[in-house]
Amino acid sequence: MGRCCETSVELEIPFHDVDPMRVVWHGHYYKYLELARTELLRSRGLDVGDLIGERFRLFVIESRCRYTYPLRYADRARITAWVRDTRRRIVIGYEISNLSRDRRSAKAQTVLATVDADENLLLETPDEIQCCLRG
Repeated sequence: MGRCCETSVELEIPFHDVDPMRVVWHGHYYKYLELARTELLRSRGLDVGDLIGERFRLFVIESRCRYTYPLRYADRARITAWVRDTRRRIVIGYEISNLSRDRRSAKAQTVLATVDADENLLLETPDEIQCCLRG
């Protein structure tokens, strides 16, 4: 499927996300990924309360992140998210850029599964959701 439905969010790294060396603790990167994923799904009409909240639920079943350059206190960061695949699971790719240092800080991916309103795991992403996530 490639890189589809790309969206980005920007933020300034807050003090409460850094360690004594003023470097972002690695676990906070997942919080930043979630901000971008939420914006991506919202932009496609798949926020809680939309199609998702009524008939389906999405949940993360896998995530990974490769760190390449640190984010530090007060750095500006851009988190870009895009849809990579929707057939069986929704695969979302990410890039975290350190705008203050003009460097990529991380590449990541999350995989989401779909359950129906009765919490039955669906083996394929429903057509209604796939349509929302295509270009």
